[in-house]
Amino acid sequence: MDTRFFPITPEFFDKEIKSLIEGAYIWKGRPPKISHYHVFCAILFVLRTGCPWRDVPACFGAWHPIYLRFSRGGERGLWWKILIHLQQRKKLRMNVVLMDSTTMKVHRHGGGQKGGFKRKA
Repeated sequence: MDTRFFPITPEFFDKEIKSLIEGAYIWKGRPPKISHYHVFCAILFVLRTGCPWRDVPACFGAWHPIYLRFSRGGERGLWWKILIHLQQRKKLRMNVVLMDSTTMKVHRHGGGQKGGFKRKA
């Protein structure tokens, strides 16, 4: 497996993370087509690279179900629970950096597009 796409092993995922994901949902209806491992690795890929959800590589599966599971997990606080769990078990060291416009200096002429707005005649 390519570590760029799958940065954690399936064994580590099954041991540390899978039970947290399965405990956060009430699974009704048909089972998901994409495994929890593939969804988790796809989410890590998007967060690491910053690519749009539509550009998720095909090795993870369809992008829309992955996005929906990410969104629903975020609403439940699942991803924070996973991070806190891994940090408490000393499996993860996390540094959080928050930035906004008050911490970054921009030149006074650096705020807009060069040339300005041009009207069509």
